Amino acid sequence: MSVAHFDLLKTDTVTAARRGRLRTRHGMVDTPIFMPVGTQGTVKSLTPAHLREIGAQIILGNTYHLNLRPGSDLVREMGGLHGFMGWDGPILTDSGGFQVFSLAKLRTMKDDGVEFQSHLDGKPCFLGPREVMQIQQNLGSDIAMVIDECPPWPCDRDATASACERSLRWAGQCKAIATDTGWLAAGHHLFAIVQGSTYDDLRREAAEALGALDFPGYAVGGVSVGEPEPEMLKQVGATTPFMPADKPRYTMGLGTPPQLLKMIALGVDMFDCVLPSRVARNGLVFTPDGPINLRNERYRADRGPIHPEVANYTSRFSRAYLRHLTVAGEILSCTLLTLHNLHFYLDLMAQARAHIEAGDYGVWHRAWVERYEAGMAAR
Repeated sequence: MSVAHFDLLKTDTVTAARRGRLRTRHGMVDTPIFMPVGTQGTVKSLTPAHLREIGAQIILGNTYHLNLRPGSDLVREMGGLHGFMGWDGPILTDSGGFQVFSLAKLRTMKDDGVEFQSHLDGKPCFLGPREVMQIQQNLGSDIAMVIDECPPWPCDRDATASACERSLRWAGQCKAIATDTGWLAAGHHLFAIVQGSTYDDLRREAAEALGALDFPGYAVGGVSVGEPEPEMLKQVGATTPFMPADKPRYTMGLGTPPQLLKMIALGVDMFDCVLPSRVARNGLVFTPDGPINLRNERYRADRGPIHPEVANYTSRFSRAYLRHLTVAGEILSCTLLTLHNLHFYLDLMAQARAHIEAGDYGVWHRAWVERYEAGMAAR
């Protein structure tokens, strides 16, 4: 398979940070990159115009949720997910594998897939390699994910090894379907997911076995499932060295701004997380000096912007006004604070790309994290 879809432009000499460029059917993506999460065909409270304004290059949708509501057949009839939601940039869709983990009480693992009870109405549904590939083809995903089994934390070795074996088998089946249907040849991408829980040797075996299958991209799975941050970073660091260097690397479903910078230093190219949009709905906003909660009484008459060093549309409003909207439960607060938080994440990735290019990523990211964490400690 050609690897011309991903150009590795520069690798940092001190850390494993990488500067790259990923080609998709709906445009180029500069990496490292953060991908706003639009689980049900929308990044909550924002329009596609908002997303473009703050520099979003690629967003996410979710196979499991979109197949339940409104249904992937309907989305296909409406022009695919791009046409349905009015977003003309790249879209990555998760396969629903995380729901195998998060909805454990509603599902049954089988060799050929996962039986679910819908969290909406309790109706039975099934996701296996053929189903997730058909759904993602209906959605018109630029980047699809294989279905996998995400072990919980903690997880014993035998159960982890079984999950890795099942995930490898399903990944091979997804790849065969994507090849046989001409989906890969048409320019869509399919990413494999490396599991292994806290077992370094299992992660290496999984990464090498999946690497031999020559996927267009690879993801670190099974992190941010309850383990402490040092263990999470250890798992990422135990996985990325054994992923193909000429393919994009994606860590799924996390994290805080410092965590993203630390994972870039470990060689990760792509991230997604609901955190910046979720906490915005509760009045929490990110700054270079750590997050602040605008519900705090101290901001009641504060005339300043969220932070003097962060410039976006939300910056034109005072902390006092943003606090008022939040405390009053006004819908506009969700839009303005989500816009700010996602811009903060996207701008941080732009800074990271610039410092990798400049050759000083190691020094810059350590200083950035130190300032952020010192600001948190001071509060």
